[in-house]
Order: sequence, then structure tokens, then C-alpha cells
Amino acid sequence: MHLVMLGPPGSGKGTQGEMLAEDLQIPHIATGDIFRRAVKESTELGQKAQLYMNRGELVPDEVVVGIVSERLREPDCKKGFVLDGFPRTVGQAKALDEILLGLGEKLDGVILLKVEKEVLVGRLSGRRVCRRCGATYHVDYTPPRRMGRCDRCGGELYQRKDDGEETVRRRLDVHQGQTEPLQIYYRERGLLHTIDAGQSIERVFTDIREELGRGQ
Repeated sequence: MHLVMLGPPGSGKGTQGEMLAEDLQIPHIATGDIFRRAVKESTELGQKAQLYMNRGELVPDEVVVGIVSERLREPDCKKGFVLDGFPRTVGQAKALDEILLGLGEKLDGVILLKVEKEVLVGRLSGRRVCRRCGATYHVDYTPPRRMGRCDRCGGELYQRKDDGEETVRRRLDVHQGQTEPLQIYYRERGLLHTIDAGQSIERVFTDIREELGRGQ
């Protein structure tokens, strides 16, 4: 099964993508991970991506698509994949269609995780990170035993700049504007499955599996 996960920051794409991939016994492919691997291994495309990132520029679509294409052609993707973080635009979505066409495959479904904006703001702005070991906590959901201190190493917990409420709201607004055309593209093709991701992790996963079952 070939699937794409869509959803704003804090919606649980990574968690649900990993659970779904394990359940279906196919790889969960987070584009951030494959980018870092391409750069670390200094592949031809990885070197090109590094050049743009060093200059503080966006990596062009042709490089992004190339890195994704290389990953999807690896042997573990023969039975399918759960793609997380790509596509981000309609242009990338069309490029994915071309990649799959070249492999003799097609996209089976797109999971859109929907969460109320205020819930997302609470999820993201409540995050705290240990300065020493990088452990992550949440002031409401996973608080440390001692206020402001890491349970693992005792290091100081802080709020990253990206997790400040004002920044979070801007990130969510930008994401919505960027992905709305993508949602329309997949909805018109009958591939979009919208899931209420404001529920428990277990309930969201159950809803995804039921929705995919109906689509088969």
C-alpha cells in the first residue's frame, strides 16, 4: 500500500505514520530523515542539497524529488510505503505520481490529520527540551517530575524559539496556506481521507485503519 500522511505540525503525523507502517509492514519514510541521510552519505543529490542549505536557500524541487525518488526505488519499498513530509505542493504531488508511474504503481490513499488550531497551539507551545541531553517534555501531557528539570540528567528545560506561541501560530497559518491546494488536489482525485486527530493516539490509529479499509 502506497500512502501519504498530511497534517500540520503537532498533528501526530510521525507517530501515526510509524504505527501505520509497522502495522502494514512497510517502511515509514520521513523526508527529513532521508535528506539528512543523503547529506551524511554525500550522495550526488545530497551534496547539491547541502549547497543550497549552506546558503540558507530552499532546496529546489528537482533535488527534493530526486532524493525522494531514490529512496522509493530501494528494495524495502516494493510492497509500499508511508510517506511523511512529501509532497508539500501540488507540483511535488504530480512529481510523485510520475515516480510511481515509472515504478508501475499508484498512490492508494492520503491521510489528512485535522486538529483544531488552539489544540495544536497548546501541543506545540507546551513543549520543553533539556539543554543538556535533548530529552523532550510537555507541560501538560508529559511534565517532568521536578519543575524545569530533566528527569534523565537534571539539566535545565527550556522552550525553543520555534515553540513560542506567536511563532507557532505563524507556522500553522503558513502551513495551512501552503497545503490547502494540495488537499484540494487529492480530494478531487478521491484519495483524501480526513481523520479527527484531536482524539487519543489509539483512537486516531483505529479511525485511520477503518477509513483505509473502506477505501479498498
